[in-house]
Amino acid sequence: MSAMPPLKVENISYSVEIKEEKKRQFDILKNVSFEVEQGEIIGICGESGGGKSTLAKVISGLIKPDSGKIILDSKFEKEKRRSSPIQILFQNHGEVLNPFRKVHTIIDEALNISGSEEIKIEKDRENILNSVGFPKELYNRRGFELSGGEQQRAALARLLAVKPILLILDEPFSAQDVESQLNLVKLFKQLNKEFNLTMICISHDLRILRNLSNRVLILKDGEVVESGITKEVFDNPQKDYTKFLLSAESLELTYEEIKTPLKN
Repeated sequence: MSAMPPLKVENISYSVEIKEEKKRQFDILKNVSFEVEQGEIIGICGESGGGKSTLAKVISGLIKPDSGKIILDSKFEKEKRRSSPIQILFQNHGEVLNPFRKVHTIIDEALNISGSEEIKIEKDRENILNSVGFPKELYNRRGFELSGGEQQRAALARLLAVKPILLILDEPFSAQDVESQLNLVKLFKQLNKEFNLTMICISHDLRILRNLSNRVLILKDGEVVESGITKEVFDNPQKDYTKFLLSAESLELTYEEIKTPLKN
């Protein structure tokens, strides 16, 4: 009997009500299903407004779906945890990192939540901050005193400190230069290997997902239109929408220029 995957997403749908002259329902997610294996990095890509970030929030429990299920491996559900087993690194690091608290205090609090022994807190803090490449001389800095890149790494360390079974990365490469993006890809791969950390990476940048993810899901208007091993999907796409995204990438169109509606 094969082991149960850490996460199963089954037929998730989510909609919002739009108030105009007549109220109408707008479907953001439509029967989304997939599984995530232990230690895997899943990439999710598609146009802005396609439902990627909403899906991340549903998976993490921040919003409740209209229908469908998020199923965790029973061994994780039985664990007594003081924090969610699924954590999100938001685009806005302020969602994770308090700008007025010192970095070492933020990490120590997270380690306490995860059950680290008091005598091991200092060592555990240093190990985690080292693993994300955060300089020791900045441990006493407050969040607002850090650069954007330093804030992101401190926020990532905060999430790792509570020992998640799944880490969701929500557009972690946005507004960064190419060198910073490559360094982040290298960091995420390193963390994946070092902690056997399962990840879902949401990004509109297909070139990054080529190098980072094991499998990829293409999301269009709230539906998964194509999925599979990243290299196979990108080298031999089956759906018009995937072909369109890849063509736009090769032509170096901007993300905002990808607006032409296509059939799946």
